[in-house]
Amino acid sequence: MTMDFSWSFAAQIAPTLANGAGVAFVAAIGGFAVALVAGGILATLQRSGHRGCVWAGRGLMELLRSTPLLIQVYFLFFVLPQMGIVLNPVATGVVALGLYHGAYVAEAYRAVLESLPSGQWDASDSLRFSRYQAYRHLMLPQLIQPLTPALGNTFITMLKDTPILAAVSVPELMFAANDVGAQSFRYVEPITLAALAYLAMSAVAALFVFVLRHWTQSRHQ
Repeated sequence: MTMDFSWSFAAQIAPTLANGAGVAFVAAIGGFAVALVAGGILATLQRSGHRGCVWAGRGLMELLRSTPLLIQVYFLFFVLPQMGIVLNPVATGVVALGLYHGAYVAEAYRAVLESLPSGQWDASDSLRFSRYQAYRHLMLPQLIQPLTPALGNTFITMLKDTPILAAVSVPELMFAANDVGAQSFRYVEPITLAALAYLAMSAVAALFVFVLRHWTQSRHQ
């Protein structure tokens, strides 16, 4: 293995790494969608007022937050098939990312909901809104702006967690970089390009969150 950086070799492997970056980005997008739904379910359980649902929500959230993401990936990929549930590697990665980060999204939901004045719930009751109508017309418009930074940071963190999915052969960016290194015995170029790709994707996501945050702020002024 040599430490000399070869630009020609970097250009040669760039398409392979670009495909891996695409898989990583798609896995992060899918995981983010799962996290939004899972976080909403966990937050709803904890705010349901029913003791059993509250304890179930808290227990699931602590389980997801207190176990490493890698163990959850292994559980979904190796243990669930023993129960008759088989997921392909990419689906495993998407679900694992979504559930793991969904626990943190649930906390963000809960914090923002609890910051809303309680009188707004009374107002929705006086207007005879259902729970769904109250969330749809009163609460949701107020949740978007404060949730934008937290959800944006969650997506960026999720994107940087995608290398863990290489453990179950998801052909994402880090898997592709390691594969190139193993075949060529050159790791300088693939690892360097992978790092730059993650930096670029995170920077683009951060810029999008910044623009979205200022847009939502201007909409509510």
